[in-house]
Amino acid sequence: MIRKTRLFTPGPTPLLPAAQFAMAAADIHHRTPEFRALYQRVLEQLKAFVGTKNDVLLLASSGTGAMEASVSNLTSPGDHVLVLSAGKFGERWTAITKAFGCVVDTLTAPNGETFSLAEVKAHIKPETKAVFVQATESSTGVRHDVEGIAKLIQEIGSNALLVVDAITGLGTTHFDVDGSGIDVIIGGSQKAVMIPPGLAYLALSDKAWAATETSKNPRYYFDLRKERKNALKGESSYTPAVALIAALGAALDYIAAQGGGDLAAGRKALVDNAETCAAMTRAAVEALGLKLFGPTAPAAAATAILPPESVDSGVIVKELKSRFAAVVTNGQGEMKGQIFRIAHIGFFDYMDTIAIIAALEQVAVSTLKIPNFQFGQAVAAAQKAYVEATTAKKQEAEPVGAR
Repeated sequence: MIRKTRLFTPGPTPLLPAAQFAMAAADIHHRTPEFRALYQRVLEQLKAFVGTKNDVLLLASSGTGAMEASVSNLTSPGDHVLVLSAGKFGERWTAITKAFGCVVDTLTAPNGETFSLAEVKAHIKPETKAVFVQATESSTGVRHDVEGIAKLIQEIGSNALLVVDAITGLGTTHFDVDGSGIDVIIGGSQKAVMIPPGLAYLALSDKAWAATETSKNPRYYFDLRKERKNALKGESSYTPAVALIAALGAALDYIAAQGGGDLAAGRKALVDNAETCAAMTRAAVEALGLKLFGPTAPAAAATAILPPESVDSGVIVKELKSRFAAVVTNGQGEMKGQIFRIAHIGFFDYMDTIAIIAALEQVAVSTLKIPNFQFGQAVAAAQKAYVEATTAKKQEAEPVGAR
């Protein structure tokens, strides 16, 4: 049979065709009225996508650039900060904050687990300047309770800033950014917005912007004050990624169309879609007789799965790619060979999910030789999960009197 490559990775994710077309047609100079109009429109759309009244800034970098910018712009050498780390990307927060001279207290959870609010509370001290956390630790498929942490910071009267890497959280988790008290939220282009890598975006609260005025850390390219000032004029401080910004505009238009022209409604539909695909996959994994990694706090961005005992997860990754051109991800760092991950963030749908589950059934029978497994068991479980999820969403949407 012919093979058609399909990405099932948590980034880069499958590209939206309309965004690809927009990139191809983006023959535009960045210091022109035409680009300024595009740039300002995209920045305004991003506010609706993130769900904030605060300004959203775009950076020509990967998401890690926005992570670094949040540290360099908000802290000074010697500041005490708390990092909540439960995987490779939590470790990145620790590395960045140490690079900028912060005194770092790291609360660590084992791979596949998250933190209790009691543990977080015990680590927030009067001198804590900021708390850094992932919304989703995509290296292990775990989701952290960001809004619970935000509420906790407020309840104990801490002045600490809450900085959230939501690079795989936006588009897969419902956030009340302003209402819950998230001070910085960060996203990346190669995730839920379905375009190639190369753009990062972030929004800062008034409290965070005040911190940028007192930070003593060096910054030049990632000076957020400069970026905000230029954005008001429809410009970036330096040469922008013009084609990616055009693609982002097309992607945000597509998301709005999923909500009947309302970007906030489209954002909700995107999150609900990821939640449904994730629920289908979790049900299928259990029907296969495999085990979920981190089942107590599963993310909707990606599902992490344990291979059978004595099987290297890389075998499954290679089989899916060689036989079906389906690209899933192995574990990262110390988790390599121990888990594999199937993504649901961005341009994935019901058909994609059924396809990867059916391919996994083939691998389960021919390669893993799971005893007593019959074709269709995992697909049937996914079908049932789909019906349950979509029925529940339909009932939520109906007026009470119409039920």
